[in-house]
Amino acid sequence: MSIRRARPEDLPLLVRRLEQRRYFADRLDRQRDGRGVLLTAWQGEVVVGDVYLWLEEAEEPEIQTHLPGTPLVTHLEVHPGLWRKGIGTELIRASERLLALKGYRHVALAVVLGNADVERLYLNLGFREWQHGHVKCYASSDGNGHRAAETCKVLVKDLSG
Repeated sequence: MSIRRARPEDLPLLVRRLEQRRYFADRLDRQRDGRGVLLTAWQGEVVVGDVYLWLEEAEEPEIQTHLPGTPLVTHLEVHPGLWRKGIGTELIRASERLLALKGYRHVALAVVLGNADVERLYLNLGFREWQHGHVKCYASSDGNGHRAAETCKVLVKDLSG
């Protein structure tokens, strides 16, 4: 498996394998503008997962207040037929290395309450729940501009050590 930044020409392959055309087109545009990084995992010529590193200011006021300028790991996704094979772990580790090389000292993410398997993955990778309570997060648009609110735990990891 290899992990690399997504390229504009990857869009048809991402959509064929993982769907979500609007999402991936938007993230490639944001990456082009320096507002984030879309990392993709590949087995040969087949995309098997992705993660987006949000480098813009957080949308959530609580995160803006307590973690200004902190990048966010968002949209960790592994093709369903390949879950529990270490792909998500490798995407997170690659994200951490990239962010540390860019000089970031911390990274954060949000986990929807009740998503115990995902939370366990992040805790096992060294993330810790912050001390500022739960946050209302907004899922990606449904394509019609509607965004669902979800209550999330915020987890943070120190990248300096």
